[in-house]
Order: sequence, then structure tokens, then C-alpha cells
Amino acid sequence: MTSYILNFSPTGMLPSKQMNPHTPISVSEIIEDVLMAAEFGASIAHLHARDHKTGEPTCDLTTFAAILEGIRKHNKQLILCVSLSGRNVSDPVLRALPLTLDGEAKPDMGSLTLSSMNFSSQPSINAPTTINYLAQQMALKGIAPEVEIFDIGMSNYLHTLFKKSLLPQTLYANILLGNIFGAQPSFAHIAALTSALPHNVVSSFAGLGSYQLRSNTLALASGHGIRIGLEDNIWLDNARTTLASNRSLLQRITSIASHLERTPARPEQVRKLLGLHPGEGMYGLVQHVG
Repeated sequence: MTSYILNFSPTGMLPSKQMNPHTPISVSEIIEDVLMAAEFGASIAHLHARDHKTGEPTCDLTTFAAILEGIRKHNKQLILCVSLSGRNVSDPVLRALPLTLDGEAKPDMGSLTLSSMNFSSQPSINAPTTINYLAQQMALKGIAPEVEIFDIGMSNYLHTLFKKSLLPQTLYANILLGNIFGAQPSFAHIAALTSALPHNVVSSFAGLGSYQLRSNTLALASGHGIRIGLEDNIWLDNARTTLASNRSLLQRITSIASHLERTPARPEQVRKLLGLHPGEGMYGLVQHVG
């Protein structure tokens, strides 16, 4: 496969202006960076919203709506995914709030982490009931899941969700490498994770912190897509001497990809692959996958 999915994650839950002044926090900054990423070939934007006063992550519908509408004012093809993270909100109803947006603010996708886990300094709780609830809400509203996988058990759990008819016919997955409690950036771990996936899953790989470049490069060399952005890594080098910007991260990884003779897939190509329609976010549900 010569083309690859380029998924852009500009902000995330943790980076702040104090950590890295290039981090987009305001609505206008996030929109600007997403549109810039589209010029580099991004087809998916994985979006977090931040409170305009505190800079902290928020589920606020007005903020999410302003981000999605602002992007679509200039680019209607880009696939927009809202984060439904549970790292700072445990109530699944609150986590699902961005799924209620409609019109130009309706997301194409919503993130769905497939298990609880630990990060280096805090847990992320995703109970089975929460996972099922979020998947059900997305299915009801015609919004596709962007599943987040950190270890092989999460790959395996997809088979159960397919059997419950809660997932689209072709599913997109971000596989995140480098968490101390999860899978690591190696060909062996990539092979194990992908071999455990159902056959109809399209994968991109991200790397956390200093593992970002290695994970992205391994993914490109293995024929997969990538996720890139300040959400996962705020430094340009492992020695932490140079703070990254979203532009510098995109410039570097797309240059590496071009040397491997791989080009970013256009948003319309990815929409067709995943069964997404601009302005609708609809997809077909499977009835049963064994």
C-alpha cells in the first residue's frame, strides 16, 4: 500500500502552554493547526477541546461546536473525530456529550478506548459498561468509533463488540505504542497487535513521548497509517533540547514517508474506505462477525 492515513492529534489532554508554547489551546489555534495539517495531507483530525479560561480539557458543547464548525467552514472533507476520553471525566453520559452535536458541528467519529489502563502517573478508567454505552451512542447517532488500542487485550475485545453489532463494517483503529504499561514500538509488538484484530480493521500507529518517531516510522515501513501531533509528544528530539510544533512534526514525518515512497491518502479516499459521508457521519453496521 503506497498511500497511508495521516491522523493529526494537535492538542490532547496533557500538553499546556507552560510545557510547550506551541500547543494549540484556543478554538482559533486548534482550527488553524488542523487546517495546516490538512495541507500536509492529514485526512483525520483527532480533537480535544480546552476551556478558554483555564486551558483544561472540557466536554463543553459550545467549544467543541466552534472547533468543528470552524474547520468545516474551510474544509468539509476532513474527517473530524471528537475525543471521549475518560482521563478527567468518569461519567459516561458526560463523556458522550460531543456526540449530541448536529449539523456542521456533528462529528464523523468519536474516540473509544477499549479497556482501563495505567499511564505513568495516573489511571484511565474505561469499564466494560462505559465502552458499551459509548459504542451504543455512536451507533444510534451514526457516528463511527475511532478505537484506541494500547495492548493486545484491546485488539481482542473488538471481536466481542463486532458480535454485538456495535461497530461499522470497516473500522478504524489508532494503536498507541510506548506506554510503560502497554505495547512497545517493535515489529514484534506491531505484528502481535495486528494479528489479533478482526480482518476488517484499518490501523494507524502512534507513539507516546520519545517513542513517537520510532512508532510512526515502523508503522510506515509496515504498511500502516500514522497518528502525529503534540498530543503524543511535545519534543522534537529524544534529548529534549528542542520543543516541537505541530508543523515541525508534520514536516519531518511526511518527509520520511516520501522517502519510503508513501503518500498521504486524501480525505475522500479514507471516507470511502470507512463508509463515511461528509455532513452525515453515517456508516453501515455489521450484523455479525465471527
